[in-house]
Amino acid sequence: MAKKVDELVSDISKLTVLDLSELVTALQDKLGVSAMPVVAAPQAVAAAGDAPAGEASGGNQTVVMTASGENKIAVIKALREINQQLGLKEAKDATETLPFEVLKDAKPEDVKAASEKLKVAGATVELK
Repeated sequence: MAKKVDELVSDISKLTVLDLSELVTALQDKLGVSAMPVVAAPQAVAAAGDAPAGEASGGNQTVVMTASGENKIAVIKALREINQQLGLKEAKDATETLPFEVLKDAKPEDVKAASEKLKVAGATVELK
């Protein structure tokens, strides 16, 4: 069995990124699984009336990414963690069409978490 695995690793390492993407999609379809994390994430975008009236920060805020930085892959991953509804293409497009509204009318704790993830990934964010 180890020889088969070694051969697969060798063959896969020769593939281009586009080929790898197609391989992942084909395996997901064939096996009926998803590469998305199974961990449930907190709701990132809150409805307008969800926040308590007396919040210390003055209510809901919006996170706007103004620059994606040099490591776009890390920023794409952060965007997909923040909003799991974003596909790979949508997250990539977001890094290229700036400014991009990441969260709108979100709770202060969600805004803080999202802005920290994006800053760690190398993006520049603005809170409104």
